[in-house]
Amino acid sequence: MAQKPSIPKGTRDFGAVEMARRNYIFNTIREVYALYGFRQIETPAMENLSTLMGKYGEEGDKLLFKILNSGNFRGEVTAEEYAEKNSAQLAARFCEKGLRYDLTVPFARYVVQHRDELQMPFKRYQIQPVWRADRPQKGRYREFYQCDADVVGSDSLLNEVELMQIVDEVFSRFGIRVCIKINNRKILSGIAEIIGAADKIVDITVAIDKLDKIGLDKVNEELRAVGLSEEAVEKLQPIISLSGTNEQKLDTMRQVLAASETGLKGVDEVAFVLNALKASELRNELELDLTLARGLNYYTGCIFEVKALDVQIGSITGGGRYDNLTGIFGLPGLSGVGISFGADRIYDVLTQLDLYPAETNSGARILFINFGANEAAHCLRLAAAIRKAGISAEVYPDSVKMKKQMSYANAHKVPFVALVGESEMAEGKVALKNMETGEQQSLSIDEVIEHIK
Repeated sequence: MAQKPSIPKGTRDFGAVEMARRNYIFNTIREVYALYGFRQIETPAMENLSTLMGKYGEEGDKLLFKILNSGNFRGEVTAEEYAEKNSAQLAARFCEKGLRYDLTVPFARYVVQHRDELQMPFKRYQIQPVWRADRPQKGRYREFYQCDADVVGSDSLLNEVELMQIVDEVFSRFGIRVCIKINNRKILSGIAEIIGAADKIVDITVAIDKLDKIGLDKVNEELRAVGLSEEAVEKLQPIISLSGTNEQKLDTMRQVLAASETGLKGVDEVAFVLNALKASELRNELELDLTLARGLNYYTGCIFEVKALDVQIGSITGGGRYDNLTGIFGLPGLSGVGISFGADRIYDVLTQLDLYPAETNSGARILFINFGANEAAHCLRLAAAIRKAGISAEVYPDSVKMKKQMSYANAHKVPFVALVGESEMAEGKVALKNMETGEQQSLSIDEVIEHIK
């Protein structure tokens, strides 16, 4: 009995309609990136594990897909080492490469490796799949696409402002109402400093970042579990639950962080970005959220996250500044800031809200009905003329019953059907049928092109 075919959990096939929708997402994001002067690059699906490990924190490292070495990868491992059953140690011996976890670390590697070829600041965008050995669930996949834009070689906060404008423009084009959340890792460092837990900044940010997912009580449990005193946990409570306008929050944090130079610098950076964006009149809500932590170790300045307002789903865009990342690869002092659109989650939001343009779901704009060999040959010439005008066209390949050909047009949401029989061929006309209204008219090929356009 033949084995039933399947695909790995957390991955998906995409049919023609789904790919048309995905391409709508990719093309929209690509167009906006290009409007702001970003240039496209690509990096390999797999990287050396030495490039990936240690860049995402301990939790992130666990989610890396590792690739077994080719050949006799077991040859140098002793029986004693096998007996210890230390999976992490064995993986390090068996695997030198891994699938990329995100696009930012490979980009940092790219910048260092190609630094002599790049003009700084360098603005790049990248639209490629990434992989995470995560538990599949709604809105979370093991293979998914990211659509990143990054600027390296500039310390200016105008880059943060521009990236927020890009976020606003992309979601406005999609018709998705969002809240753009902003915070700063320096503020979080300042908070850790004033509660006497500066050495726990990573643990604190990882815990706070889970607030939306697990709630305040569980976050507090995690904070205690990593060694925070009860007094320190109590000091965090009013900060975590701070409310009011962005200006009120900034004023409060200036008072709370008065003794922290690092914290005050973070407040100033956020204030600059918020004030600059006021003049650009964003169409979406912009909120200072002090619980936003972005649980990745490499962020050092402003951090961003985008939430859809009309759908219950996780973050659909995120990013921030990561001054220290390229230093890990031997190029210290190069600042970077970037954002990443989660294309798969955006797909789910657009689907739930039914926001795809009608033309996204259609293939050809016009289908020529096949009445026989002579008519089909004539229609091939007409279709060629229509394609030269930039309109997608199909000629049905088989001379079968009209009902079957019309059903094909309906199934593929083709808006126009062309009927060209002997009389139309003799008159140099096309009987053009609008599949939505049912209206049919006799037109020349030039008139058909003008009508469809």
